[in-house]
Amino acid sequence: MNITSGIIPCAKKIVLYGPEGIGKSTFASKMPDPVFIDTEGSTKNMDVKRLDAPEQWADIFEAVKYVRQNPDCCKSLIVDTADWAEMLCIKYTCEKGGVNGIEDFGYGKGYTYVQENFKKLLDSLNEVIKLGINVMITAHAKMRKFEQPDEMGAYDRWEMKLSRQVAPMLKEWADMVLFANYKTFVVEDDKTKSKKAQGGKRVMYTTHNPCWDAKNRYGLADCVDFDYEAIKSVVETTNEKPKRQTKKAEPKKEPEKPAEETAVDQDDPNTVKTEVVNKLRELMKKDGIESKRLEYAVATKGAYFFGTPFETYDPEFIQKSLIEKWDGFVKYAKKFKKSDIEDLENDPFSINDKEE
Repeated sequence: MNITSGIIPCAKKIVLYGPEGIGKSTFASKMPDPVFIDTEGSTKNMDVKRLDAPEQWADIFEAVKYVRQNPDCCKSLIVDTADWAEMLCIKYTCEKGGVNGIEDFGYGKGYTYVQENFKKLLDSLNEVIKLGINVMITAHAKMRKFEQPDEMGAYDRWEMKLSRQVAPMLKEWADMVLFANYKTFVVEDDKTKSKKAQGGKRVMYTTHNPCWDAKNRYGLADCVDFDYEAIKSVVETTNEKPKRQTKKAEPKKEPEKPAEETAVDQDDPNTVKTEVVNKLRELMKKDGIESKRLEYAVATKGAYFFGTPFETYDPEFIQKSLIEKWDGFVKYAKKFKKSDIEDLENDPFSINDKEE
């Protein structure tokens, strides 16, 4: 077990929500080299890159899968919006459960299934984050009356327009939850003493308040202008890990490693990854294990989401869990039918039926 310290640069997970028409999509378009998964058609009049508009829940996974397999296509992935994506998730959940509506599952059960399915989308987006690609999810806001059980009275509170099961999970997943709204100014007439609201400046709240949910881990001011410049310095930090510095030592003759071990330069993580990936390719070719079969078998073990290219797996996982246990893994992978793999490509959630 190693103990490390210091800041770890990484891509950002951002949730942005606010009232309809405030400019969430426009704000998201300012992210570094964005590509949109447009669930509601809000980017039709914007000059942005977008993937095919999803018509079904599985289409969103296909779009995320494309970004994982083509990480150079963008620097930021935008899911616009979460509440429309959740509607596709609900439709999928009902179809899979053979019911007409989400309430037909019984009290509370339907939305629990929706939460489980939506979590799989967040898990898939985590794989995008690991590739150094920022992820922003937008959502509409709704207002509801909120009553504290130990206090008198009630007040209006802004929340994400999502089910009560999905919204908390999405907030926990994000590094930043940003709430955009209009800030009005009350002006009092000197003569009549009457008060009226004027203006409507757009602002963004970054910390929690009894009237809205928000958070950030980067020391942002509580309220900032609704402008990408307010978070630019946080988002556009390098995601590259600094190279490890080593002291020069007197050259000495290293003992030869056994033939079955992979000789790698321990100071160069890229060399390590290349070596183990090439070794894995050789084993796959020798035993006739195609990439889809390998990725399927790995997914059934819960190590990586199906569709994650094996070339992006952690080198240590490849070495210890695949190469060093190859004979057993081959037997396990070959027991699956080709139709099993094809079914999973068409239905990302059928993996539940294949797990041991």
